[in-house]
Amino acid sequence: MQELPVEKIIICKQGENSENYEKFKQITQNKKIYTVKKGDEILIEKNLKLQILWPKEDLIKENILNNNSMVAKINYKNFSMLFTGDIEEIAEKQIIQEYKNTNLLKSTILKVGHHGSKTSSTQEFIEQIKPQIALIGVGENNTFGHPSENVITRLQNMRSTNI
Repeated sequence: MQELPVEKIIICKQGENSENYEKFKQITQNKKIYTVKKGDEILIEKNLKLQILWPKEDLIKENILNNNSMVAKINYKNFSMLFTGDIEEIAEKQIIQEYKNTNLLKSTILKVGHHGSKTSSTQEFIEQIKPQIALIGVGENNTFGHPSENVITRLQNMRSTNI
């Protein structure tokens, strides 16, 4: 945000203050910030909307920052993309329960959670999304060993294209 022009910022309720969050507040003090929660929808333009699917009001206490990451779905006509932040298995299970018997999680593209870590992208979660394409944001030769081979295998078994 110090290098690119940003007009509006969308965030969720924070589970705890951190050094990074304090720095974020300093950098964004003159910006328009929208704090959203599960169930909110933002109409960007005709046929283009952002749905906030997570976190719910009652935050998960375990690994509070990751498991309460914003999960948002962008919809444009017949196209959709699910952004899953850094959620882990515990949040995935709750999200599956929250949206069972709906098609809200199903998405054309999945931005894989937590950089493809072994603690996320469970088989059940991926099956609910049914992505045609899965994107993993990760640095080459990172010290965490992301993405997990198990996550890659699960995505390949779903016939997602890994990028």
